Amino acid sequence: MQQITPSTAAAALVSLRNVGKRFANGTLALQGMTLDCGEHDFISFLGPSGCGKSTALRLIAGLTRASSGELRWPAAQPRHSNRDRELGFVFQEPTLMPWARVFDNVWLPLKLAGVSRDAAAPVVKDALERVGLSRFAEVYPRELSGGMKMRVSIARALVTQPRLLLMDEPFAALDEMTRIKLNNDLLAIWREHRFSIIFVTHSVYESVYLSNRIVVMAPRPGRVVEEIRIDEPYPRGEAFRTSSRYNAHCSAVSQSLHGALHGIDIDH
Repeated sequence: MQQITPSTAAAALVSLRNVGKRFANGTLALQGMTLDCGEHDFISFLGPSGCGKSTALRLIAGLTRASSGELRWPAAQPRHSNRDRELGFVFQEPTLMPWARVFDNVWLPLKLAGVSRDAAAPVVKDALERVGLSRFAEVYPRELSGGMKMRVSIARALVTQPRLLLMDEPFAALDEMTRIKLNNDLLAIWREHRFSIIFVTHSVYESVYLSNRIVVMAPRPGRVVEEIRIDEPYPRGEAFRTSSRYNAHCSAVSQSLHGALHGIDIDH
């Protein structure tokens, strides 16, 4: 199997320069964030609650406006006329319509864009195939496990064929075995279709396993304290997860996170 190491030379897909967000009540949720996300990057935002991870994701998605700084799309020459369709968003909860079958839940973004059910059918079926749910197109969400519901949510995000997939702690509520399986499935989809991912997590172990770059963040105010590269080839699997290299990366990231929380400078 071909090993894939994301390129660092490509032009940024999205670029943040000194971006900040202050809420109406005066809370400074994010301060001075600078970041470039390149084509086929897998970036994890790692940090405790209140460090601005989800706020940064919402700023990139255009769900809220920055109070300061600049957010640009240098590589945006969208295949679609609407740049919003360059983005997919997967939330922590699947947020499925309980009255609609799986097919109709996945069709929803295309339906809102004016694409008929018949015209969308091949794309919806392809998205369900990617997440291993081809046989479940006609069932209701109540008939699915938590992991399967999250797969539907991922398929719905992929149906517009985004260049950038934003994921806000999508596996946090799942049991460990399901989480590991979905980590592996997500990496397989990402390698095959070569979009970029920005992934929010509290887990050091998950961030090291998935990412080629980890952005360590600290709270009050939310800010970036360090970016750590995980220079390991893809595909990754149990051999990597149980290796001394993986343990060394986890140790370095844990030290950085500990330092961020306690105001300590970590010398790698």
